[in-house]
Amino acid sequence: MDENLERSESAQQALTPPAATDVRLRADRLRLGYRNRVISDELTVDIPDGTFTAIIGPNACGKSTLLRALSRLLAPESGAVLLDGKAIGSYPAKEVARRIGLLPQSSTAPEGIRVADLVARGRYPHQSLVRQWSRHDEEAVAAAMAATGVTELSGRLVDELSGGQRQRVWIAMVLAQETPIVLLDEPTTFLDIAHQIQLLDLCRELNRDTGRTVVAVLHDLNHAFRYADHLIAMRDGAVVAAGAPREIVTAELVQKVFDLGCRVIDDPETGTPLVVPLSEKAVRVG
Repeated sequence: MDENLERSESAQQALTPPAATDVRLRADRLRLGYRNRVISDELTVDIPDGTFTAIIGPNACGKSTLLRALSRLLAPESGAVLLDGKAIGSYPAKEVARRIGLLPQSSTAPEGIRVADLVARGRYPHQSLVRQWSRHDEEAVAAAMAATGVTELSGRLVDELSGGQRQRVWIAMVLAQETPIVLLDEPTTFLDIAHQIQLLDLCRELNRDTGRTVVAVLHDLNHAFRYADHLIAMRDGAVVAAGAPREIVTAELVQKVFDLGCRVIDDPETGTPLVVPLSEKAVRVG
């Protein structure tokens, strides 16, 4: 079979969800924890296919733990993560890596590796004994570096880069993986405000232009409300609310999740919810 035709058919199969469902990735009654500490119990979460989903919540509420479970990095003590209707643990590791790309909260690059070589590692799930490095792999790496603005850094050592530059390189590696589902754990860490907006614009374009499902843990509430079309708000290992930001975000929800008094107004730029925190004095007076 022609290589380009085979690659096209394979990519189309990966990006096309099963006809019978609009949820390719689901957490079903998960019990999650580390050693003897339970983080979540009976946690059920649906990730609507084709959405940009943001997970928000206070520190240590279980956001990153959920993301690790969804990517198969953390095995649940009970319950199951379902990928395309099957337990994620039933898939070979490479098959999961062809369907789900993950940017964890912290990543460590091998010593002495250059940017282009690290980004190229995103193509590993697509390699096999019968399918070696191809022109498409080269194009995928180049496109990922261009999208994240790291092309000019391709020959640099990753160790020499700033924190923000390294973060963009890691994101490029995830994009080069070309998975239909992308999980990002605090992707704006180390980025200045301009690069945060550029990255979130990229995530939204990736979602809208290619149909990929993007799930991101975000700390900035207003970024989450502006960019995501589906929101999961967590506290103490449980989902407090889920849905479109315009439908679920209220001052009461922010108070319940973050213990933060605020006003919620319309963002003058986008019309999405905008949180304006109240001072402690204003809260006491109110």
